[in-house]
Amino acid sequence: MDSFMKKILFAFHFLRKFTLRKAANLFIVWMSYQLTIRLKKPIHWGKVVSLSIEPTTACNLRCPECPSGLRQFTRETGSLKIDFFRKTIDQVYKDLSFLIFYFQGEPFLNPHFLEMVAYAHKKKIFTITSTNAHFLSPEVAIKTVLSGLDRLIISIDGTTQEVYEQYRKEGKLANVLEGTKNMVAARKSIGVSHPEIFFQFLVVKPNEHQMEEVRVLAKSMEVDGVLFKSAQVNDFENGNPLIPSISRFSRYKEISSGKFEIKNKLKNQCWKLWHGAVITWNGLVVPCCFDKDATYVMGNLNKHSFREIWSMNTLHSFRSQLVNNRKKIDICRNCTEGCHKDNALFSSGVFTFVNPSGSRAVTKHI
Repeated sequence: MDSFMKKILFAFHFLRKFTLRKAANLFIVWMSYQLTIRLKKPIHWGKVVSLSIEPTTACNLRCPECPSGLRQFTRETGSLKIDFFRKTIDQVYKDLSFLIFYFQGEPFLNPHFLEMVAYAHKKKIFTITSTNAHFLSPEVAIKTVLSGLDRLIISIDGTTQEVYEQYRKEGKLANVLEGTKNMVAARKSIGVSHPEIFFQFLVVKPNEHQMEEVRVLAKSMEVDGVLFKSAQVNDFENGNPLIPSISRFSRYKEISSGKFEIKNKLKNQCWKLWHGAVITWNGLVVPCCFDKDATYVMGNLNKHSFREIWSMNTLHSFRSQLVNNRKKIDICRNCTEGCHKDNALFSSGVFTFVNPSGSRAVTKHI
């Protein structure tokens, strides 16, 4: 199937779940954000458009720069309970356009993960997840397709084991490739085109020479596209061996010998805070995916409904603080939101809604 037909099919999968109510809500939220930018004061209308929800904090890998991989959380660790998930979705599904099934951890380690995907699919919510693909056995691949998942992002980060394991510590590239084959085969056996399958390639110094190779690999495996993603590095000021030499895929620039700074001008605006939020496995609502340790808790779904939290003064105050001086918020100082055109509403020619990870990215259909 050529790339044009893939785009048409993807648009169809999205639009079949995108109601007039959701479209109106998206427009209202977008308009309030535009007014915020122009008036330089927080104005927010509408309901939540996009939610990220955390199936689990557990992960089988030990990737650097990742608190799950490094086992460095100060918050509680655990897995999302299916009854709690259903209760939460029942509060928001009529207006919710996108549900991103990941935050920290490996989603497929939650034994009820695909049941939750199926429930969201039944509620006509467009669903996305990201996986390291180590648990995509033939049986799980079939269940994944049958769950109604719309987009599956597979982290690959290398075309040889030697390169792959430099970032995906304790991971096996052979498992990733086998899981990918199982997913493609499952789609064929059931006779559907979903979920759309993407390779995600986190561009870092050790793997940047394999970018063209991963395109070729994806095409040979009948993967729908490749997402090249820039890496967030926690300690970048004095350089870091992960920072790529390809400027386009680096969030940082060298300002003097051995000294780096983030490229983002950190304007006092953030579309993420207007359209979405993140829910941890145990019900904490945090402003975005950069708050990995849930430092800025906007509310607790065990105490309040999502609608109450969405309109609480806590969230309004956070938006107000960002509009006044974003640089004072620590999780906002190493963020690329607002610095690249691919953070636009729909981008890259593949109907991609706001990059969930907040990273600079280029999506290539193949």
